[in-house]
Amino acid sequence: MKILFAGTPKTSSIILKNLIDLGHDVIGVITQPDKKRGRRAIESPSPVSEIARSNDIKQYKPTNLNDLEFKNSVSNNEFDVLIVVAYGKILPKWLLDLPNIMPVNIHFSLLPKYRGASPIQSSLLNGDTETGITFIKMTEGLDSGEIIHKDIIKIKENHNKLSLEDDLVNLAIINIDKLFSKLSDKKLTLIKQKDELATYCSKINKEDSFINFNMRSIEIYNIFKAFIEWPLTKFIHNNIEIIIRDMYVSDDISNAKPGTILDFSKDGLSIKTIDSAIVITHLQFPGKRTIGPKDVYNSYKSFFFNN
Repeated sequence: MKILFAGTPKTSSIILKNLIDLGHDVIGVITQPDKKRGRRAIESPSPVSEIARSNDIKQYKPTNLNDLEFKNSVSNNEFDVLIVVAYGKILPKWLLDLPNIMPVNIHFSLLPKYRGASPIQSSLLNGDTETGITFIKMTEGLDSGEIIHKDIIKIKENHNKLSLEDDLVNLAIINIDKLFSKLSDKKLTLIKQKDELATYCSKINKEDSFINFNMRSIEIYNIFKAFIEWPLTKFIHNNIEIIIRDMYVSDDISNAKPGTILDFSKDGLSIKTIDSAIVITHLQFPGKRTIGPKDVYNSYKSFFFNN
């Protein structure tokens, strides 16, 4: 089958590379335009763009998906399947209508649960015990197309956004052959999603990263795991924004007020929550490097206790 691929981040690039390594005929790639990245704001291509370049695959980087030049160029291609993995924009109908067989979206949740931009983070935030991948026939609606195939994975207690994402990408790769086998079957049965069971997840914002200690400890821990890559987990102390770099939940049962510092030692900073406590082992102050419990204890004891 001839494939046109649409994607942008690292997760997409891993799946693209797998398709190439397996010998699939990827005739072109649609990805986001180069962006300025890092402190030096150097313009850099997306991870998908880099994989395409290293394999001499034609690239499209439209700023407007309805641009006439882009539309004419893509429409001149003959291909069977459009595979979309985290491209970053809603694709117009004319593009979805181009493939001879169908457009396929690889989504990192068990649809119709978590339609939208942050399914991995949402599964962690809500403390789910399982998630998975869903291959759907793409439509103009938000992740609402008919289901081609899905597979389930258990969410481990120590899963965070990065590790769960890695496992879901691997799960998608394992199921790629099943996808193409089903697409080759002229008697393929698609399963309509039950819209009444649909839940939605929005794009993550910087403001979502702030916690307060009136939350339950497990809620804070789930936020920490979900936002470990971005936007990180933060709290305010003495009007300073502090990033939690590592932590765990403690079973403290004291009657102290939420936000009270219960213990401060070379093992970590214990802070009371509404139901127990969390222990912060690594943190980061603005403009500073991440520091561990011994450095925090030796350098910031007065900061945390003079409040």
